[in-house]
Amino acid sequence: MLQFFSKYKFFAVVLLVLSAIIISIIYSILKPNKVLPVYEPEMVNKELVDTTVQYIRKYHKIADFKLINQNGEIVTQENYKNKIYVADFFFTTCQTICPIMTDHMKEIQDRLLDDNDVLLLSHSVTPTIDSVARLKKYAIEKGVDDTKWNLVTGDKKQIYDLARKSYLAAKSDGDGGPYDMVHTENFVLVDKKKRIRGFYDGTNPEDIDRLLEDIEVLKKKTNDN
Repeated sequence: MLQFFSKYKFFAVVLLVLSAIIISIIYSILKPNKVLPVYEPEMVNKELVDTTVQYIRKYHKIADFKLINQNGEIVTQENYKNKIYVADFFFTTCQTICPIMTDHMKEIQDRLLDDNDVLLLSHSVTPTIDSVARLKKYAIEKGVDDTKWNLVTGDKKQIYDLARKSYLAAKSDGDGGPYDMVHTENFVLVDKKKRIRGFYDGTNPEDIDRLLEDIEVLKKKTNDN
């Protein structure tokens, strides 16, 4: 009996390897490709969505904008045309979650530095405080690459509307005035058609990994089309 197994040992190993390869191929064929949802306002926590758009069920896109970055340059939707990008809301004097979020944005920047399809966009929720000079100082301190990542300031109402009517990523704070808001830890993934494809906790390293994986999903989908 032992001689029999010894004689056919090589063939058994080959058969085992071939079986593993075949099973792997079948699994990859049957495994469905990941598809990212297209987020509409009615799908998002109402605390983060302005009442004027909470009812929208389809065709939601990021509105056009005109803001100023850390270099005093005008930034519009044209700068992000045909780009996948990650957006968030912050302020330079924040001492709680903002430093963690900024460090994670920096990580995304560095890991995708040579990827021309992906950009970053951070909006100040205290634009009257975050001047161009302050944003520039912050950008230098945090290692922001100007070709990859815009820190923007501008009209407070416009930023408020973007946060709550477009990106669906900030809470309203009625105590401080009609356009005051409380930014959240949300990172928002936007596709090349200006649609929201994902929300991520910008303070959670695991969510950053998930965000990077989802960017690859979007890129693959674009290439397939």
